[in-house]
Amino acid sequence: MPKISPELLSVLRCPVTGSPLAQDGEELVTTAAGPSGEKLRYAIEDGIPLLLPPELLPAAAAAPGFQHDAGQPHAGPSDAFAAETAAADAAQSPAASRPADR
Repeated sequence: MPKISPELLSVLRCPVTGSPLAQDGEELVTTAAGPSGEKLRYAIEDGIPLLLPPELLPAAAAAPGFQHDAGQPHAGPSDAFAAETAAADAAQSPAASRPADR
């Protein structure tokens, strides 16, 4: 069972209630009751707390590619945008438009 560090626990909050969280086995539990009157529970997978509000879990599980791949790099849309922007900037730079020195 991965133990969440006390430093991390001190800053984590429930996304629904805003209350601090406490570790209970392989879950984090709210210190205050949620809207239904019960404490909310959040899973810890590969040492990472999954702080998705419970009502969004079914939608997230149904979303394409919602699987956590620990240790695998992820090239998301922002990475592709950054690469395109860098290529466009390089093509427009003054060095790219003048002939090479001989």
